[in-house]
Amino acid sequence: MRQVGLIAGAAAVALVAAGAITYAVAEDGSGSTNSPAPTADSADAGFARDMAVHHQQAVEMSYIVRDRTKNVEVRRLAYDIAQTQANQRGMLLGWLDLWNLPKVSADPPMTWMGMGDMASGKDGALMPGMATNTELKKLNSLSGKPAEVFFLQLMTDHHKGGIHMAEGCVEKCRVGVEKRLAQGMVDAQQSEIQLMADMLKERGAKARS
Repeated sequence: MRQVGLIAGAAAVALVAAGAITYAVAEDGSGSTNSPAPTADSADAGFARDMAVHHQQAVEMSYIVRDRTKNVEVRRLAYDIAQTQANQRGMLLGWLDLWNLPKVSADPPMTWMGMGDMASGKDGALMPGMATNTELKKLNSLSGKPAEVFFLQLMTDHHKGGIHMAEGCVEKCRVGVEKRLAQGMVDAQQSEIQLMADMLKERGAKARS
């Protein structure tokens, strides 16, 4: 039953995605949408680019664990995460198209947050919270309960990194609908972190950090 809210959240995101793209314009201080579209080096564009990459890995990990366990609860959580983040990723990339901005940048990830020199890129982990290539390979090698535990640990770290980025957008982005999406990510992922902590506890494990 505790998954119902997550499923409803995914459905809500899909509905928002259907109508949000055309309203992704910057707001001035008065809340008016007469300001020009974001620039390539803006927080709005940086967040859209980086979170699209961050989300893609969450979708990938969710599909991996779905095929590595038969546990209904974990498979349902993985499905919810995959669907929600795939929808959100589509919105972020759609806004970049709307703004006529590139989906990749020569700048390091998280430059828009003033953290471009802190994103490690080590072993494929381009941004905080992202799993390394070695960790993804390990997840692919596990099955059953070990796969469930490792997925929940990886996704907890992933969500923590995502929340940090989303909070940065809430503070720095100028496009109202993007700021609201970012706040929604913070709220939903904090809730999922608590859910995953409970699921780890049920399996005699806990988050890595």
